[in-house]
Amino acid sequence: MTDKITKTEEEWRSQLTPEQYQVTRLKGTEQAFTGIYAHSKEPGIYHCICCDQPLFDSDTKYDSGTGWPSFFRPLTEDAVAEERDVSYGMIRTEALCSRCGAHLGHVFPDGPAPTGLRYCMNSASLNLKPRE
Repeated sequence: MTDKITKTEEEWRSQLTPEQYQVTRLKGTEQAFTGIYAHSKEPGIYHCICCDQPLFDSDTKYDSGTGWPSFFRPLTEDAVAEERDVSYGMIRTEALCSRCGAHLGHVFPDGPAPTGLRYCMNSASLNLKPRE
C-alpha cells in the first residue's frame, strides 16, 4: 500500500467540487439514481476522486437496483478500509479509501457470489479511468 495522504480541509475543498467534498470528506450520500456511474457499463478501473488510488475494477460492478454503483469486491484487499458506522440509528459498515480516508459508501452482506458483499458506492467519490 502507498503512503497515507493527509490534507487540510481547505486543500480538500479547493481540489473537490462541493458535492465531492460533501460526500468524501463529510460522509454524505448522493441521491439514488443521480450519480454518473449508477448505470455505467464502461470498462475500466474506478479510482478515488480524492487521491487517485485504484479501488474497483468494472468487471466486479453489477446492477444492484439500489441506484448507486455496486461492486462485489475491491480491486485489492487493502484498497478499501472498513469502519463501523452507527449514524442515523443504523449499524452499517462504512467503506473508506485506505489511502486518504475518503468516504466511499457502505458495504452490505447482500451481494452476489463469489463474495456475497455489496460495496454500495457514491459516484461522487469515484473516477473511472480506462485500464492501462
